[in-house]
Amino acid sequence: MKIRRLTKQLHYATIAVSLMGAGQLPVLAQDAHSQMQMTQATELTADQKNKASALLRKVREATERFKNVYVAESEGYALQFGCVSGESAGAMGLHYVNMTLVKKGVVDPKGVVDPMTPQVVIYEQTASGRLQLIGADYLILADGWNAKHASPPELMGQLFHLFDTPNRFELPAFYTLHVWAWKDNPNGAFVNWHPNVSCEHFTG
Repeated sequence: MKIRRLTKQLHYATIAVSLMGAGQLPVLAQDAHSQMQMTQATELTADQKNKASALLRKVREATERFKNVYVAESEGYALQFGCVSGESAGAMGLHYVNMTLVKKGVVDPKGVVDPMTPQVVIYEQTASGRLQLIGADYLILADGWNAKHASPPELMGQLFHLFDTPNRFELPAFYTLHVWAWKDNPNGAFVNWHPNVSCEHFTG
């Protein structure tokens, strides 16, 4: 995996300690091997298809206003690192992170993740330079979650992916769920890497 460009330092006192202890937010991604394991190659049942379709509709509803990146920025989302791409698994694009939502975490005592408040919205830069909304990412710090729950988080039937510690990103363990709501992913709507997303036109 490579990062085309690592951008501005983060200066959030509490999140700096809890996330990485170094003051920067690295790539929140799984490697190509893990991605292959997560690829949705099996046939889904009718119920699973219905739940997946419902989640995609919810995420589109929650993020449609963010097709204009300036709206996302006005609501606290900011590009914290450059374009994330893999050597062979495609890319993840540009992650705009809302640090307030990351720090807030999941407040529902029943462990219900709110699809209407993704911690990250994802863009791809086109040849014309425009940022195209392609998906969302839900991020939950594992320590906070595991202290209150015996099983991993899920969102409308979709299990989050766990990054354990130690890991290549020098982060504490965390859960993540990418939802490719605005650009169809042939490997499945809820895997980490998108084979048809490119960093080719990213200008920083």
